[in-house]
Amino acid sequence: MPPAATPVPTPDREGARGGPRRARDPRLLAPAVAGPLTAAVFVLATALARSHPLGPYTRNVVDLGQQYLPYHAYWRAFLLGDTHGDAFLNWNSGFGAGFLGDIGTYLSSPFSLLVVLFPADRPELALYAITVLKIAAAGAAMAALLIRLRPADRTGPWPLAALLGAAYALSGWTFNHGASVPMWLDGLIAFPLLCLVAEWARAGRRPVLGPLVVALAWTANFYTAYMATLGAALFLAVRLFTTGPGGSAEADPGTIAGAGAPAAGSAAVPKATARWRLAVLLRAGWTVGLGVGLAAPLVLVVFSGTKYADPTPETVFAPASWAELFGRFLPATANVDTPALSIGTPALLLALTLPFNRAVAPRVRLAWTALTVLVTLSLQWGPTHLLWHAGASPNGNPYRQTFVLSGLLLIAAWFSAAPGVPRPAALLGATALLGALALAARTSADIDAWSYPAAAAALLLALAALLPAARAGRSAASRVLPVAAAVALLAAQAGEAAVSGMRTERQQRADVAWAPRIGPWQRAVAAEVARADAWPAYRTDPGPLPGGNEPLLLGGEGADAYSSLTTENTSRTLDSLGFGHYAKGRHPETLDNPVADAIFSVGARIRSEPTGPVRQDAAPRGTATVTTTPVPPLVTVHPAGNATVDPEDSAFRNQELLLGSSVYALPAVRRTGTTLTARCPAGTEVWFWAPEYHGTAALAGGAPADFDGRPPAVRAPMRALGAVPAGGEVRVRLVPERAPALPRQSVGCLDRARLAAAVARLTATGATEVTTTGHGLTAELPPGSTGVAVVAVPRATGWRCAAGDAAPVSARSHRGLLAVPLDGRATRVSCAFRPPGVRLGAAAGAAALLALLATALLARHRARRAGAGSHPGRQEFTGRPHEARSSGRNADYAPRRTGA
Repeated sequence: MPPAATPVPTPDREGARGGPRRARDPRLLAPAVAGPLTAAVFVLATALARSHPLGPYTRNVVDLGQQYLPYHAYWRAFLLGDTHGDAFLNWNSGFGAGFLGDIGTYLSSPFSLLVVLFPADRPELALYAITVLKIAAAGAAMAALLIRLRPADRTGPWPLAALLGAAYALSGWTFNHGASVPMWLDGLIAFPLLCLVAEWARAGRRPVLGPLVVALAWTANFYTAYMATLGAALFLAVRLFTTGPGGSAEADPGTIAGAGAPAAGSAAVPKATARWRLAVLLRAGWTVGLGVGLAAPLVLVVFSGTKYADPTPETVFAPASWAELFGRFLPATANVDTPALSIGTPALLLALTLPFNRAVAPRVRLAWTALTVLVTLSLQWGPTHLLWHAGASPNGNPYRQTFVLSGLLLIAAWFSAAPGVPRPAALLGATALLGALALAARTSADIDAWSYPAAAAALLLALAALLPAARAGRSAASRVLPVAAAVALLAAQAGEAAVSGMRTERQQRADVAWAPRIGPWQRAVAAEVARADAWPAYRTDPGPLPGGNEPLLLGGEGADAYSSLTTENTSRTLDSLGFGHYAKGRHPETLDNPVADAIFSVGARIRSEPTGPVRQDAAPRGTATVTTTPVPPLVTVHPAGNATVDPEDSAFRNQELLLGSSVYALPAVRRTGTTLTARCPAGTEVWFWAPEYHGTAALAGGAPADFDGRPPAVRAPMRALGAVPAGGEVRVRLVPERAPALPRQSVGCLDRARLAAAVARLTATGATEVTTTGHGLTAELPPGSTGVAVVAVPRATGWRCAAGDAAPVSARSHRGLLAVPLDGRATRVSCAFRPPGVRLGAAAGAAALLALLATALLARHRARRAGAGSHPGRQEFTGRPHEARSSGRNADYAPRRTGA
């Protein structure tokens, strides 16, 4: 018979208030150590990679530089009240774009509030600090979960919980994906927290805190929180299968009437029944429902925004090869198209001991092994791939859910190693399995030169630490070896993680798009923007710089915007006018064209150039100059008429229709091989529009202009080629990199005099005064204005407008822009934006809050009844599983021999 487990001492009041016993509580020590350990290793990896701020090289790869960095810079200005818009609307980007959905997508994490602690010109440092803190919090959260999954009715070793918690937060997914997409790191934190919530639901505890944790997770980043919730549901299912009501649930000292911990044998663990399991599932479902309801004010706005967002091309999931999948278990591998499965060789070794560890109960070994295998297989199957990604296969990075599998592997490692070092047979079995996995991965293209050496070194060091400890008996060595094993295991795990992180960062810099560090060039542009800005009299466009989202980063009110929620109407309208885009339409870029500037009231434009090569290892320097041009006001008056636009027709003609005047000569274009010929009035400006063209174009004798059309991801903007010579003949020489696809009207010749006359007419008949609020606009018009007032803002669902004292109605569209019909009597028009889904979300949030209050009152009432019905000095089982303790060993673990 195995010896009875020693009951866990109940903390006295001194300990509960922070005294010596509380300070030594392993439930606090594990996360307290895991967090700093995680941060230290991540920072070490950054330093080894020589990445900013611990080295000269930029970290701004892909969306980190194009989205998250500009959004956090803007978030700081927003929180400090230095922006034109409010939480509903961002006046800076995309000529006016909804902002609440972007907050819910990119900025709603509590960690994002820390940007206000950093200087305005150091957004990279702020974002790096936030990233480190998020990763450290994930390590602490996993350690807090593991230490509460108590082996054999006793708390497991907190150093192991801390080490495995850090391994979770420093997985390959974190280095390859999370560190460059910081908003996903909230899901990394959410998974262990939601597993804790599942434990509370299983034990019938914390009915108020549980929904609040769910709400926090879904508010911080609902996309990865959804994946974490699925993972927590799987965790709960296995816990219900492997434990009963007494299970390994932690006893709560405050809930048993009469006294502290009972003596061993004083109560029997009630048997798990179908009724109990159903009650747990209902509690868990209620908890999740309340939490998601509390997050609804943001979640429903984001969900509604996706319905109107520019659709990306449909993606068909193609699973990775098995060699690539097995290879991603190894360190120092990086690829956004394969699952990042590395958790560190020592941690993986412990996880792989579980099937061979006879000290763990067969049901536990079977359940957790089966779960990790099935979740691994789910990564590769189309229907489960869609389930993990909420029914929509993502464009790029198809294995975003991999952090959940990393967490499940580390939970398996904890169940195998927490009761004691696995015996040599289990360690050797795991080593053989790890060797087979490494052999199967030998053909993977993701294997780095460092992968096998780093894994082998970490494996040998781990085995050198674990095997002697596993064989130690009851002697002095048995007390020394576990300490030595822990130190060696820490060195192996942390060293491999640092090397893996270093190699991943270096590979990303070499293989993917990047933006330079913030430096003197960007600061020079920001200074010019601040001097020229006169919103809402006119817009100021900061112009293009490497990266994107310049108006968020540098100020101004330009077209450039990169968001997952960029509306389809914004993208299609700007495309039809000759603007370019990236990211399949969700990243419109600025267009340096005087007709477009007149349409959108861009009265000041910054033009800048770097003074040297733009490099990865230095902040760029550059010059910036501002050019001001007379433009119409933001609100102009046009005749009523056809208000549609054909995006596939002619961008030149579409510009003229919105301007209300003919300003281009649109010649017939003849194409002979790679030469275009046409005739235009002498002195006019030649503009070339070919959105799908990839190559250069130049007038005879002129400098070539680059065009980067790569449909459907990238659309090239129209560009000026020079002036029409005195003879009027236009010859455009093309140097394509592939067969050019040109529109019917690829050449237009702009008459500046006609444009100036059109601007003067629109200014004379347009608004005499325009005022803006955080999410609204009011314009005073000349008396007797008829036709339609056109607001230079892309029309999006959520805009409501009115003329005079009329009630606001859903805004109309005039060739893609906001429009308000005029009857000659109104001298004022007003428009305001309300994000779609905000009212429904607010109602759902209010209902969830009322339900949470009712839950809190009911829980308090039940606690009072339980307290009144209990007898001092006698422990009773009242149906709440945490109120009874097992007198024997935990059902999760089989009897073990001494010294095992």
